[in-house]
Amino acid sequence: MERISVDSSNLVSVGYNEETCTLEIEFNSGLYQYFDVPSYIHEELMNSGSKGSYLNTNVKNTYQYEKI
Repeated sequence: MERISVDSSNLVSVGYNEETCTLEIEFNSGLYQYFDVPSYIHEELMNSGSKGSYLNTNVKNTYQYEKI
Protein backbone atom coordinates (compact mmCIF):
# COMPACT_ATOMS: atom_id res chain seq x y z
CA MET A 1 0.00 0.00 0.00
CA GLU A 2 1.33 3.43 -0.89
CA ARG A 3 1.69 5.72 2.11
CA ILE A 4 2.14 9.48 2.34
CA SER A 5 4.62 10.98 4.80
CA VAL A 6 2.96 13.14 7.45
CA ASP A 7 4.16 15.86 9.80
CA SER A 8 3.64 14.27 13.20
CA SER A 9 5.74 13.43 16.24
CA ASN A 10 4.28 9.90 16.48
CA LEU A 11 3.14 9.04 12.94
CA VAL A 12 5.55 8.60 10.03
CA SER A 13 3.18 7.89 7.14
CA VAL A 14 -0.45 7.11 6.29
CA GLY A 15 -1.98 5.01 3.53
CA TYR A 16 -5.52 4.02 2.61
CA ASN A 17 -6.98 1.34 0.35
CA GLU A 18 -10.47 2.36 -0.78
CA GLU A 19 -11.34 -1.11 -2.10
CA THR A 20 -10.73 -2.86 1.23
CA CYS A 21 -11.33 0.18 3.51
CA THR A 22 -7.96 -0.48 5.15
CA LEU A 23 -6.10 2.36 6.85
CA GLU A 24 -2.36 1.76 7.18
CA ILE A 25 -0.44 3.79 9.73
CA GLU A 26 3.32 3.77 10.13
CA PHE A 27 4.15 4.85 13.67
CA ASN A 28 7.66 5.45 15.00
CA SER A 29 7.19 2.10 16.76
CA GLY A 30 5.85 0.01 13.87
CA LEU A 31 3.32 -0.49 11.08
CA TYR A 32 -0.39 -1.11 11.74
CA GLN A 33 -3.42 -1.77 9.57
CA TYR A 34 -6.92 -0.76 10.70
CA PHE A 35 -9.84 -2.53 9.03
CA ASP A 36 -13.27 -1.41 7.78
CA VAL A 37 -12.38 2.27 8.13
CA PRO A 38 -14.67 4.59 6.11
CA SER A 39 -12.99 6.88 3.60
CA TYR A 40 -14.18 10.01 5.42
CA ILE A 41 -12.09 8.98 8.45
CA HIS A 42 -8.99 8.83 6.26
CA GLU A 43 -9.83 12.23 4.74
CA GLU A 44 -10.43 13.82 8.13
CA LEU A 45 -7.20 12.31 9.48
CA MET A 46 -5.17 13.70 6.59
CA ASN A 47 -6.76 17.15 7.02
CA SER A 48 -6.45 17.31 10.81
CA GLY A 49 -4.04 19.64 12.53
CA SER A 50 -2.94 16.93 14.95
CA LYS A 51 -2.92 13.54 13.31
CA GLY A 52 -1.94 11.74 16.51
CA SER A 53 -4.83 13.26 18.46
CA TYR A 54 -7.30 12.53 15.66
CA LEU A 55 -6.11 8.94 15.47
CA ASN A 56 -6.40 8.46 19.24
CA THR A 57 -9.91 9.91 19.32
CA ASN A 58 -11.43 8.45 16.15
CA VAL A 59 -9.52 5.32 15.13
CA LYS A 60 -7.84 3.58 18.05
CA ASN A 61 -10.27 1.52 20.14
CA THR A 62 -12.86 1.89 17.34
CA TYR A 63 -11.55 -0.29 14.50
CA GLN A 64 -9.95 -3.72 14.54
CA TYR A 65 -6.25 -3.61 13.77
CA GLU A 66 -3.20 -5.73 13.20
CA LYS A 67 0.48 -4.97 13.61
CA ILE A 68 2.39 -5.97 10.49
